[in-house]
Amino acid sequence: MEFNVSSAGLLKGVLDVSKAIPAKTTLQILENFLFVLKDGQLEITASDQELTLRTVVVTDSVVDEGSIAVPARQMIDLLKALPDQPITIKTAGEGSFECIWSNGNSSLPYFPAADFPEIKGAGSDALTASVDAAVLAEGISSTIYATADDEMRPAMNGIFFDMDTESTTLVASDSHKLICYTTRAFQVPEKCSFILHKKPAGVLKSIIDKDDEPIKIAFDSSTVVFTVGETMMVCRLIVSKFPEYRKVIPQNNANTLRIDRAQLLNTVRRVAVCANKASNHIKFDLKPGQIEITAQDLNFALAAYEKLPCDYNGVELAIGFKSSFLIEILSNMSCGTVVLKFADPRRAALIVPAEEEEESEKICGILMPIMVS
Repeated sequence: MEFNVSSAGLLKGVLDVSKAIPAKTTLQILENFLFVLKDGQLEITASDQELTLRTVVVTDSVVDEGSIAVPARQMIDLLKALPDQPITIKTAGEGSFECIWSNGNSSLPYFPAADFPEIKGAGSDALTASVDAAVLAEGISSTIYATADDEMRPAMNGIFFDMDTESTTLVASDSHKLICYTTRAFQVPEKCSFILHKKPAGVLKSIIDKDDEPIKIAFDSSTVVFTVGETMMVCRLIVSKFPEYRKVIPQNNANTLRIDRAQLLNTVRRVAVCANKASNHIKFDLKPGQIEITAQDLNFALAAYEKLPCDYNGVELAIGFKSSFLIEILSNMSCGTVVLKFADPRRAALIVPAEEEEESEKICGILMPIMVS
């Protein structure tokens, strides 16, 4: 193998796929990038066998095609240390290759490309879809924080893509809170679904944040492939049944609170400073025209309260929440005015943007209450 390439172009390529390099692995070949040189292009692959990233870098010229596996950490560190310039990479002998730049060179080991595990994409029966990068990025950002770390219920560890002919809903839940993001800009020819683990979901978001092109999606029962420009992400899906989330969304919560989202968020943050550090419990006391938010930690003689004027329509109500969960939901909404709907102190509260907000039909949050004295 021998080719010439821009050091900056090669660095961008290896960084684009480096998130798939495992931090720890018993299979040492996975600590390497797979370089495949053909048709004037360098294909770079990294994988931990659950998540695979592949991209293409255009070369300046090719002397000999071929394929090798090169050490990822050393390759990244070397390219980061080089100023942007043309470089030559060529195999120099049995098990080593050279990286040559204007006034120096380095020698690094390589490993046979055949040792790199075969990467399989979606099968021939795969369903396909396309979505704008901005829509998918917003959907992931709006839901990923609500995923769980639950070994017993793997479905809760990812984002559920519930796709239909008219809209798609992304759903995440850790059983304490549930977030739905719905968009009509993402449609498929037939009703289908899959669960994407939160790790590849986070990686996907970091890739598409820098791209304006439509994202192509192909998936079967176990694997999904996202194509973003010249970069492809292949990952295993969570094969499990997601809970019937629509059944737990409250439909008849009659007690309604309308309030400025930022004002409520900042108040909860201030009051929560004095909440018990283990439970993070805060309490809402709701009356027409007023909400009082309180927290206390009797063990350390801490207490705080704050009263806010608000638009509350309903019976007088006292209800408790875990402050960290409420802060997460409010922080990840972008609306100006938020509406909280309550049934009673024991049932889930519904949190949505105000009806006049642009995203009012997009975002829906559910938060389970806690019992407070």
